Amino acid sequence: YEIGIVTGVQTCALPISLRDLLLQALEALRNDGTLPADLDLPGFVIERARSREHGDFATNLAMLLAKPARAKPRELAEKLVAALPQNSLLAKVEIAGPGFINFFLAAEAYHAEVRRIMADGAAYGRNRQGAGRTVGVEFVSANPTGPLHVGHGRNAAIGDCLSRLLDASGWNVKREFYYNDAGVQIANLAVSVQARARGIAPDDAGWPEGGYRGDYIADVAQAYLAGASVEADGQTVTGAKDPDDLDAIRRFAVAYLRREQDLDLKAFGVEFDTYFLESSLYSDGKVEETVRELVSHGHTYEDGGALWLRSTDYGDDKDRVMRKSDGTYTYFVPDVAYHLSKWQRGYEQAITVLGSDHHGSLARVKAGLQALDCGIPKGWPDYMLYQMVTVMRGGEEVKISKRAGSYVTLRDLIDEVGRDATRYFLISRKSDSQLVFDIDLARSQSNDNPVYYIQYAHARVCSVLRQAGEKGFTFDPDNGLAQLARLDNEHEQILLTELSKYPEQVEAAAAGLEPHVIANWLRELANAFHTYYNSHQFLVDDKDLRDARLTLVVATRQVLRNGLDLLGLGAPESM
Repeated sequence: YEIGIVTGVQTCALPISLRDLLLQALEALRNDGTLPADLDLPGFVIERARSREHGDFATNLAMLLAKPARAKPRELAEKLVAALPQNSLLAKVEIAGPGFINFFLAAEAYHAEVRRIMADGAAYGRNRQGAGRTVGVEFVSANPTGPLHVGHGRNAAIGDCLSRLLDASGWNVKREFYYNDAGVQIANLAVSVQARARGIAPDDAGWPEGGYRGDYIADVAQAYLAGASVEADGQTVTGAKDPDDLDAIRRFAVAYLRREQDLDLKAFGVEFDTYFLESSLYSDGKVEETVRELVSHGHTYEDGGALWLRSTDYGDDKDRVMRKSDGTYTYFVPDVAYHLSKWQRGYEQAITVLGSDHHGSLARVKAGLQALDCGIPKGWPDYMLYQMVTVMRGGEEVKISKRAGSYVTLRDLIDEVGRDATRYFLISRKSDSQLVFDIDLARSQSNDNPVYYIQYAHARVCSVLRQAGEKGFTFDPDNGLAQLARLDNEHEQILLTELSKYPEQVEAAAAGLEPHVIANWLRELANAFHTYYNSHQFLVDDKDLRDARLTLVVATRQVLRNGLDLLGLGAPESM
């Protein structure tokens, strides 16, 4: 049985309904003179109660209103509760502590949420936070100097899942990869490939200082000497076979490694809308143009033969050199030009996913953007910083990949544990916390492996539906929706409650730029389902009860599928 899809759905229906009831109560108290007619509405919250004894939701509205209303919080709470209109979603309302209002929902509130899941299908949980505005998410942005390492993998997982979350929250999302195809590292790549093309190995005399030592350099050199053709970003580059032509080697090596990175990202389920080359900022005159604008606005000065930005005027800890005395630009200048281009391309919001080691450069980029005086909001862009990844196998750290030479590659992990496990483990922790990737756990088919546990819940529902057909049972979802009152045991109540949290999880994860929230919550949902599955029979002889339970597990399957899709994970029908 497949659930239908509708568009334009609302989200977080339960908190929205409770807010509407509170606003009606407030209006009633204003009308009868209990509250001043011009009383401003405070920024109150309606949040899930921490324990079921305190109800389903709680609000601090009375406590925030008490002082401006010149009333005692608890007395004001009593008046708000008395003014609440009758509603079938509420079983009872209580006042706790100094004036918290606790809402106990009727079973019908959760039944209504199941009906929403069944009606909305893949659209369940989507919201309109972004209101169609454009957000650019820049992520990975690896130098084309070697295979993607596991840190790039974490960056890719965070950026892709964040993009999916923002899309589900009503944003027009543009995924962008910034290629640093100019500078010292590209020069090192070229001379490394040239050395290999001349038959010089990393441990030989004559190997370039700072050269890349991984086996992949030999692969690039061999392909170049063979006159191979590689396609990257819609352009074909052919090896010139000449080991003395350093420019030809550089062009070929960059194209070769860009193609390899593209293939790794494709295997990881990651795609981009825009590939932006750092070199284009110079060839298109964008760096010079940005510097001219900063100078014309009076935010620079000359000292010691160098051009400086007065970045301290915008919160940086010291002024920064823009153009060195030898006429070359420091690395943050093209970064300012690049982010200016994002603003000019209509990115109302911009988010960049970066390793935490880049933290020191953020203030100067933001200072440069503010100094341009072109309307860019203060604090733009947003940055998501992530910590590095430690890979473990058999209780010991894995540090080296033969192909890369000095680090574990993303492809190594995908080949070892599969795409889904790699994505889940790399997204499962808050981005600014250290992450340990346990290969043995990621490979295990056990309840200790969270991605296996979650996907197994989805597969189990599919198995139940197959068994129903094999036993000759016909599932009637309309009858199941009509019989939801039969779902009255504790495990069903817990699962119903957990399902209803999904829209709130999506909204909170997108607003806080925290995709790990979805990964962790899916484990909670899977746990609620597995507990229910292990405690009760679904395929009972009582048709009404059977249809009600199958409706609940089909709704669970849909929410699992929606959440897995936000993480870019598959929803297997058998395991």
